[in-house]
Amino acid sequence: MKTALITGITGQDGSYLAELLLEKNYRVIGLVSQKYNIGWQNVEQIKDKLVIEDGDLLDRESLERVMKTYQPEEIYNLAGLTFVPASWDQPTLTLDINTLGVSRILEVIKNYSSQSRFYQASSAKILGEPQDPYSISKAAAHLLVKVWRHQFHLFACSGIMYNHESVRRGSEFVTRKITQSAAKIKLGLEKTLALGNLDAKQDWGYAPDYVEAMWLMLQQDQPDDFVIATGQLHSVRDICQMAFSHLRLNYQDFVTIDQALVRPAESNSPVGDASEAKKILGWQPKTSFKDMIISMVEHDLKELQHD
Repeated sequence: MKTALITGITGQDGSYLAELLLEKNYRVIGLVSQKYNIGWQNVEQIKDKLVIEDGDLLDRESLERVMKTYQPEEIYNLAGLTFVPASWDQPTLTLDINTLGVSRILEVIKNYSSQSRFYQASSAKILGEPQDPYSISKAAAHLLVKVWRHQFHLFACSGIMYNHESVRRGSEFVTRKITQSAAKIKLGLEKTLALGNLDAKQDWGYAPDYVEAMWLMLQQDQPDDFVIATGQLHSVRDICQMAFSHLRLNYQDFVTIDQALVRPAESNSPVGDASEAKKILGWQPKTSFKDMIISMVEHDLKELQHD
């Protein structure tokens, strides 16, 4: 039985990855910070199968303790501050967690568990010229992983992940904001939904598909970095159209534009090329964009009806 350590296990990706690893008969250790007591509903159904340890990317001693105790074969760093707009409010904390946190993990691996295989959740925001504290923090962490891989011969790799969504996505993200609001409007709980630029486009994939790519990266003979994406662009308008029409509503009757929500243009082309992942990992997305949005709408509708 392999042992895997997941930081950020209660988040969207961490919870799906934990489920995947349990299916593969891993012992799964979850590092959870008591400072950020969120996301427990994501692991509610599997919590009895997990080993949860108190720890924090800001606390090197907690990382050392967990590493020495469990000597995990695989380590997945999925913890971090991930909402781009919020990184402007807490830039120093963003860098401390997203960059220096990675540095602490890499140091601890080198000193106490050098045979461990390490996965870093990188981001497509590092491509082009990073334009915000979040992107800068991720770019620096990405380079740290690459340098430590070459300098100390660690099995360390990064997944350059394009946007990926699911029913476990936070409501501050536009996909979940739309599916939740569409469900609320259908039930008469809200009357309108304010959004920014409806023509803004992203390469959106399905989170459970993406965590499989993370696992595949650590099963290879040699460590490397891979882009994980669908290679398809969809607009915010597309999400609105799919979510509202599934509920037999016309989004144009309910969606309003708030200029305060319009973000600056993306600094890089937002479509991803995952051809290397397909060629080397044998990975490709399984779930269509439409099926993902419909599943999110159905989930939010049922959740609201239950409440």
